[in-house]
Amino acid sequence: MRLQAAWKRIPEWGKAFLLAIVILMAVHVLVLRWVTVRSASMYATLLPGDLVGVERWPLWTGMGRSDIIVFHDPVEDDRPMGQRQLLVKRIAGLPGDEVELRDGELLVNGRRQPAPAQATALWTVRLKAGETATGVLQQLGLPSDFLTGGRTLIDLPLNAALAEQLRKRADVASVSKRELAGGTPAHIFPFSPNFRWNNDDYGPLRVPGKGDTVAITAFTLPVYDRIISRYEHNVVEVSGGDLLINGREATRYVIKQDYYFVLGDSRESSSDSRYWGFVPADHVVGRAGFVLLNARAARGQTESRSFIGL
Repeated sequence: MRLQAAWKRIPEWGKAFLLAIVILMAVHVLVLRWVTVRSASMYATLLPGDLVGVERWPLWTGMGRSDIIVFHDPVEDDRPMGQRQLLVKRIAGLPGDEVELRDGELLVNGRRQPAPAQATALWTVRLKAGETATGVLQQLGLPSDFLTGGRTLIDLPLNAALAEQLRKRADVASVSKRELAGGTPAHIFPFSPNFRWNNDDYGPLRVPGKGDTVAITAFTLPVYDRIISRYEHNVVEVSGGDLLINGREATRYVIKQDYYFVLGDSRESSSDSRYWGFVPADHVVGRAGFVLLNARAARGQTESRSFIGL
């Protein structure tokens, strides 16, 4: 009754304003929100500065392999969820998928996956003497601080079409594709000498899903440690040579939620699942559906693009 009385005392313009706020909040939570791309990890599918429409309903209806998703940074787990950086990557592996990279090509469940249409690799661009990278970066839609100044030999994320465009520039001497990665660097997930992988030769690695029962051994613990201790909030410790989860000896663990394996379309410029592991389902904000405002709009070139079906 008090609420009804208070509502009647609000003028009509005030009621309209409050209803508009409620509708906007509902749209933000359930339907759509906007995110600005901050990095070059999805170049050239997405450019730094692009304003992207993020569809919220796939959180309930489900997402598919190759969807571009927006999620809270899983590594920033020392901060509340709302204070973490938002990242944009493409789903390479769904819960239950086996993901592998061989010579830079993605295989899922043993089948080669076509590269995204705009996907890039790392190319070395040699500038002519006395030239700077300013014009090249402007043409590619990359920010001016993407490279440190004063160099004539620069590495850039390009595909064959972009490389050909740069070859035609008067300030460019040559453009050549970089070789594939080698060795077994220590910064590759799951950070164990038992997994001798690099960013071009990686896996196979199974993406965990809700309800999976996984064996916990000295060999597999690096894969699941962060899931158990950080994302699913258990206490993991070793006592007398035994692994304890919440104070009890454990050789198996049941996964509590779904996870995703994500990659950037510009893989040599992307910090993704190869470097820090899986994306928990409860970190996902939604699916990137379209670009509302392209970064090139600052130069008078507006563009609207949809990613559904890429």
